[in-house]
Amino acid sequence: MNNWLRNYRGIIWLIGGIIAGSVAGVLFGKRVEVLKPVGDIFLNLLFTAVIPLVFFAIASAIAGLGSSGKLSRIMGIMSLVFLSTVLISAFLTIVSVWLFPIHEQLTPLRLTESLSEKPIGEQLTRLFTTGEFYELLSRQNMLAMIIFSVLVGFATRRAGEKHGVFRDFIHAGNEVFKNVFILIMKLAPIGLGAYFAYQVGVFGPQLFGAYARSLGLFYGYGLFYFVVIFSLYAFIAGGVKGVRRYWKNNIIPSATALGTCSSIATIPANLDAARRIGIPDIIANVTVPLGATLHKDGSSISSIIKMAVVFALFGKSFDSVDVILLALGMTVLVSIVEGGIPNGGYVGEMLFISAYGFPPEALPPAMVIGTLVDPLATLLNATGDTVAGMLVSLSEGRNWLSKTDTVSGEPI
Repeated sequence: MNNWLRNYRGIIWLIGGIIAGSVAGVLFGKRVEVLKPVGDIFLNLLFTAVIPLVFFAIASAIAGLGSSGKLSRIMGIMSLVFLSTVLISAFLTIVSVWLFPIHEQLTPLRLTESLSEKPIGEQLTRLFTTGEFYELLSRQNMLAMIIFSVLVGFATRRAGEKHGVFRDFIHAGNEVFKNVFILIMKLAPIGLGAYFAYQVGVFGPQLFGAYARSLGLFYGYGLFYFVVIFSLYAFIAGGVKGVRRYWKNNIIPSATALGTCSSIATIPANLDAARRIGIPDIIANVTVPLGATLHKDGSSISSIIKMAVVFALFGKSFDSVDVILLALGMTVLVSIVEGGIPNGGYVGEMLFISAYGFPPEALPPAMVIGTLVDPLATLLNATGDTVAGMLVSLSEGRNWLSKTDTVSGEPI
């Protein structure tokens, strides 16, 4: 009993903080907004630590590879896994929309965000690069920073053993920032509890408004996808043992994703969970950070729901072959765009509205739904990265399941 409490003490405190915050949000409503700064402090600490953590994790993984062929194979399999799961989530969402059609006429609400439209060329440039080195340190340029980390990792390998001091520095930085994350997560019960209180108190009532039908479809299907489909992926990757490991180590990443509504903020928790699951470090350190920006099952699902709502709003059918094929293609683009540029969700909404030729009036309802589904969408986006890492680990053969816990060093 004492060993059990010692092993799960952190998770118990975390769940207790979340429950307390949720109850406070229900009881006190919008008055819990005073707790938001507490959650912001915790979130800012995570965002501050995540940039160097991701840099050292990726650069260290690539610098430590024995051959570039292995990295190419991992990247190829990872891309296939990312693309397949995003398309599967989108197609299953379309089937759900057919089974539970949305016929209600929705009333557009007032915009709460200002949008700045930029040429597509400028958006792509900002997606992959920055004009100054210091801009790489911003989480809004996460994809550009990941590309830079990959370059540093390859450059370190090319430098050879005579410059091994820098390689040692990268490996040491990786270990140090793992421990930075551990220290920050000690504040998680308070920080996430405050954020849950804010979300329940402020956004809870809106879930039962005019958008209840579409939100009910998203949350119902999203929870089904989270529990059933992710379990299926884990089973494919590792059988019953894989399912058990995934859910055992998915509690803290799930709570972090729900509380922060940020896939990037969940990267440290996902990296820690991936190591505890037994995913090889080489795969985890590449798949999890890249997945946070490029692999978004939740965004795929929400984009289909938003499309269905807009089609219903303008009295159009969402069932022809050309409409469905375009929808599947748009979900892949939205999955990439949302993680790569600031306000990416809104840019993604403008992409599909423009692609289908809808007027600007279609944007507000899509934005409102995007805001209200954000917690569960982020949960699916973030926790889908670890199960994707498990699928990529199949490239190492089934023996990846026999690894020991790289955090505690104990068998798992």
